[in-house]
Amino acid sequence: MTLPDPRDADAAHEAALVSRARQGESEAFEALYRSTAGRVFALCLRMSGDRERARELAHDVFVRAWEKLPGFRGEAAFSTWLHRLAVNVVLERQRGERRRQAHEEPGLEEDDETPAMRRVVRIDEGDRLDLEAAIARLPTNARTVFVLHEVQGYRHDEIAQAMAIAEGTVRAHLHRARRLLMEFLSR
Repeated sequence: MTLPDPRDADAAHEAALVSRARQGESEAFEALYRSTAGRVFALCLRMSGDRERARELAHDVFVRAWEKLPGFRGEAAFSTWLHRLAVNVVLERQRGERRRQAHEEPGLEEDDETPAMRRVVRIDEGDRLDLEAAIARLPTNARTVFVLHEVQGYRHDEIAQAMAIAEGTVRAHLHRARRLLMEFLSR
């Protein structure tokens, strides 16, 4: 006799919640939110490097999920779809911020070391850092590529497509992230 796999029951429960949420049942969406909010926040925190920004991004992810849920076809697990949605929300926000910054400060190149990042680095200098803090100190593009590749397991080509940059640029950002992390952690 074979015991039932608890993952099958979880998947069936999740599929039932998604089905009910797609029909507009807010309690079902709330249950989906409760089961995934921690992972979405953690992803947003790793990619943004800032708790307040991560809260805003996670909120945006769930608003977007509610809006897009009727289009969810169920070809992947809801959590997989939501993860991808979260990555896209963070990347869209970062692109928008770079465009806005380039527009407001025309002489500033679209470098990923924003004044906010330089401020964070200045505030944190001299502090003992753990890996999460070191990742948060990385420039935006380097942090995003590092988190997507090293933490989330995305391939170079997938990251390049998601960020609308060349694979070589992805590799350069990853190399930079690793080099900076070694510097931050060796202090």
